[in-house]
Amino acid sequence: MSEPARGFEPAEFAARTARAQRLMASARLDALLLSTEAEVRWFSGFHTRFWESPTRPWFLVVPADGGPIAVIPEIGAAGMATTWVEDIRTWPAPRPEDDGVSLLAATVLGLPRRHGRLGVPMGPESHVRMPLADLDRLRREIAALALVDAQPLVKSLREIKSDAEIAKIRHACRIAGDAFGALPGAIARGVSERSVARTFVQDVLARGADSVPYVALASGPGGYGDIIMGPSERTLADGDVMILDTGATFDGYFCDYDRNWAVGDPGEPARRAYRACWEATEAGLAAARPGATAEQVWAAMWRVLEAAGASGAGDVGRMGHGLGMQLTEGHSHRPGDVTVLRPGMVLTLEPGYTFAPGRLMVHEEDLVVRDGAPELLTLRAPPELPQV
Repeated sequence: MSEPARGFEPAEFAARTARAQRLMASARLDALLLSTEAEVRWFSGFHTRFWESPTRPWFLVVPADGGPIAVIPEIGAAGMATTWVEDIRTWPAPRPEDDGVSLLAATVLGLPRRHGRLGVPMGPESHVRMPLADLDRLRREIAALALVDAQPLVKSLREIKSDAEIAKIRHACRIAGDAFGALPGAIARGVSERSVARTFVQDVLARGADSVPYVALASGPGGYGDIIMGPSERTLADGDVMILDTGATFDGYFCDYDRNWAVGDPGEPARRAYRACWEATEAGLAAARPGATAEQVWAAMWRVLEAAGASGAGDVGRMGHGLGMQLTEGHSHRPGDVTVLRPGMVLTLEPGYTFAPGRLMVHEEDLVVRDGAPELLTLRAPPELPQV
């Protein structure tokens, strides 16, 4: 399995910026102000683990014309200089009394002003990565500009992946898939959930993943319950069903999918629930076509689960989501989400339901929307619950 090239050519970032500026012109925005890791990296290519520290804020300004402007702590200047960004403005952070606020304000106010409107992501799944007091100060200093929600614009840009982006996600999926394939050897009666998860993470890293930020593992007799808190010290027993859900990364892009196993005989209800989730995924794959909405993909999966005995609108609020530089990004497959699928969107299908009191079954796959049938990025799970 060949490894995709790391990073992107400058032409890709230039194309991203040009797409953004066309949308900005339609929205009458003089500039975009971006402050989160994914936003800054998508426009600049600045890829560092230093975001793990909350001490310093980082900003990228995308003007209506020309290249992005980095307004960043001095410690990041050398790293940013390796990207395609040429205009880099710094301050000696940390400086709590003025941690880049005046420099950022001067940068924004110094741009040509056509509309008096500055776009800042404000909607769902967005945040401004700076102290609230600093944000209030910035608002005062740039009071001449109206702040406008740019979340729909940024979302529409990032949800369509280039071939180079898709290659990284596909590679992360394959690495995790190979580790999933080897995992049954670590699943046995008396082994703890934590031990299984540790074996899996070590294997994923050994196969070439950069990190495994997300691992959820749960098990239980005939089915599992809470799937977001594990793994725990609970040991596997005969009749258990175990799920392992992972988000491994390669060059800053995630995979996100799960696999289920039974230890011994899990009972007929668990086998039926697993089959129902697998068939619901098939329905989701059939529905995931350009022009369909996220709600329609959800409805296709929900009809299968409802026929299998599920009630209500689902247990976790959605059955899949967008995927890319973040474990979950963009839209959700849920009632009311009218996001229209377009070729190049990467998403997950994640049907799940409580098939008996305290007993849950969830299944997840990753795919790319294409003209016609979608492309699976994951190796499809078997239609029957695997037993070890």
